[in-house]
Amino acid sequence: MMLIDGFGSLPKLLRVRWMGQLTDGAFQSAMASFILFSPERQPDAVKAALAFAVVLLPYSLVGPYAGIFLDRFSRKRVIQIANLIRATDLLIVAILIYRGSTGLLLTLFVLIAFGVNRLILAGLSAGLPLLISKRDLVSANALAVTGGTIFVVIGGGLGIGLKNILNAAGTGDNIDSLLILISASGYLLAAIFASRFGKAEIGPLPHEVSQEIKGFGEMLQGFQILKVHGDAIRGIFAIGIQRGGITALTLMALLLERNTFNATNDPDAGLRGFAYALAIAGIGIGLGAIAGPIGVKKFGRHKWIRISMAGPIGFLVLFGLFPNEFMLILTAFFVGGFGQSLKITNDALIQSKIVDEFRGRTFAFYDVAVNAAIVTGAIIAALVLPANGVSLVLPWMIAGVFAISAIALLRNSKFSAYSNSTN
Repeated sequence: MMLIDGFGSLPKLLRVRWMGQLTDGAFQSAMASFILFSPERQPDAVKAALAFAVVLLPYSLVGPYAGIFLDRFSRKRVIQIANLIRATDLLIVAILIYRGSTGLLLTLFVLIAFGVNRLILAGLSAGLPLLISKRDLVSANALAVTGGTIFVVIGGGLGIGLKNILNAAGTGDNIDSLLILISASGYLLAAIFASRFGKAEIGPLPHEVSQEIKGFGEMLQGFQILKVHGDAIRGIFAIGIQRGGITALTLMALLLERNTFNATNDPDAGLRGFAYALAIAGIGIGLGAIAGPIGVKKFGRHKWIRISMAGPIGFLVLFGLFPNEFMLILTAFFVGGFGQSLKITNDALIQSKIVDEFRGRTFAFYDVAVNAAIVTGAIIAALVLPANGVSLVLPWMIAGVFAISAIALLRNSKFSAYSNSTN
């Protein structure tokens, strides 16, 4: 992978993205601790799935409108303001958690925090191709997207570690509120980092600014643009299927660590086990990012996407047969690695084919499609999983869907047929 210094202005984008995602990890670990790993709250599959749905709902609501803002207004300003809104929002969330609130008001402000995040990540993805050449897109995505994912994992680990250090200082809810208060300062730093961009440095360029606001119509326009590039839209659906599978497996891992691998009256042990599994997945994600550019160079984008889709199938089959902690960690490693390799390769495919004028709208459709698949994965897991998380059906079902996607959705005669299409 190329060094950051070889990517020109990319380091400015990475500072914004990685600081925000480091903070995301700390915030999410505090929310998981408060909602799912508190002694008085023993989750079942339905409750865990509802927690995921709450997190993902704003992505689907904000997504159609994200493209409007990102193709009409300065992406620098949008990202700056969005980070300031998140910092303010987390101050309110910290107060609510300090008071022990678990009701609708807390849910509303958590929805705002995650919904605003959609503008930031979509804006950074849409602006990235303006900072580097097309030939470097796979490597740049490997650096930006994968580094961000790893920073989420690091942030979650830091949050859990800090919680353990402060555990003797007060009640669990007090510590969770303190972690969220610290997270607010992280988003403030991200806003400051965003101020280093030039007004149009990450777009949209003045001659490309969209003059109409159509909401869902603009998102559907992104879909129509993607239809011209059949490989890009098939890749998006493959990403959705893969991310839906990861969500279902995450719910399974959460229940196994909380209710089977550790004593149910020791939620902190379950949280530590879950964090460890995520850390191993993070290592897999990092290695998947390194493998992505190498695989693309050796096999080409289209064949490498098919390989990445099929890669974790064998581990899912074994995990279904042997649902122990070792197989959970091994499966997390390979599913995370192949999944990240698939993601960065497909992102580069879209960025290389869609002109900046329409890139915000295409990423808006991308986000909504993928997050709808993630919610679907959570719902399926809730229907299939027992309270203890032990299941043969779920990992085998995911393995089967991955196999069908690799064979049918990404079959060579349809998927690679677009390999020579251009902007």
